[in-house]
Amino acid sequence: MTVHELKLAALTGAVLALTVASVGDATAQDRVRWNMQSAFGSQLSHLGTGGVRLTENMERVSAGTFQIKFFEPGALVPALECFDAASRGSVESCWTTAGYHTGKIPALAFFTAVPFGPQYGEFFAWKKFGGGDELKNEIYSEHSLYSLDCNSIGPETSGWFRQPVESLESLRGLKMRFFGLGAQVMQKLGVSTQLLAGADIYPALERGVIDATEFSMPAMDIDLGFHQVAKNNYFPGWHQQVSVNELLMHKPAWEGLSDQHQAMLELACGEQIHYDYAETEANNPVAMNKMVEESGVEVHRWADDQLAAFEEAWQAVIEEQSDTDPVFKKVADSYQAFRETYKTWGDAQFLRSTYVED
Repeated sequence: MTVHELKLAALTGAVLALTVASVGDATAQDRVRWNMQSAFGSQLSHLGTGGVRLTENMERVSAGTFQIKFFEPGALVPALECFDAASRGSVESCWTTAGYHTGKIPALAFFTAVPFGPQYGEFFAWKKFGGGDELKNEIYSEHSLYSLDCNSIGPETSGWFRQPVESLESLRGLKMRFFGLGAQVMQKLGVSTQLLAGADIYPALERGVIDATEFSMPAMDIDLGFHQVAKNNYFPGWHQQVSVNELLMHKPAWEGLSDQHQAMLELACGEQIHYDYAETEANNPVAMNKMVEESGVEVHRWADDQLAAFEEAWQAVIEEQSDTDPVFKKVADSYQAFRETYKTWGDAQFLRSTYVED
């Protein structure tokens, strides 16, 4: 090899080395590592397992360039304090639900579930095309937050009680764990409500700190052991006909992502919503039958006049809150206007359970 060829080879090698180094630097810069504090334990059906699945899917679709680490409740911050942690940027993201932040901003409850609210299709229609999600992130933006809907579950149970509820009057003075806007309805009926994270409910129920509880649905309630303490389970879940949970992010962290990584997260969350909702509808019939057959749980349905009383109390809540809270009113007005528009279509499509006489 001539001196000229040696110099050319050396120059080519140097250029190649610089190119590889440059690509390596770019790849390193494109890698994202986020912490995600969860409000739900990783073993909790649907809510917890959904968060774990999201992290696995993001690893998969990004070929490892976007990794999100799931942290159990309380590992980084308490389960119900994700709002402040993500707002400050102490964590990049939280696997949580907007209804857990109602102590700060009551209107946020609308973005998880609404008493006597719509089913899956109508709720997402309002959120995605009726201005709901825009309102949600308008509120969050003031606190350096950004949210993506990332989980959805079907109808819930509306309560676990030690004794059958003979009348709504017997609810007066009861201490009960209750969530979101439904808690305000129960307060109207004389119930003393408090919000507890999932893992804290069983010990509170067992020790008598609370007399009754609602949390979610049979598959999850079995995980948490409520049926071991209270045997009377009430339906329908008038307070949560569908529930939507979120990936709550520090807004600068979200905005710092590449367009590709943002798209991956949006698509992964969309798939997670579909998967989790279908999973709840598949698993809960089995779980409900198991509770009845193996644990002696008695399933009760609220009487029509009792449901009417709950709904009347809900109407009072929405009017009173709207009179005193402009943000609540803005969200409530948007939600109610969409429902009014949807009503003609919704009513036209309604089917009774059967048309054939037995």
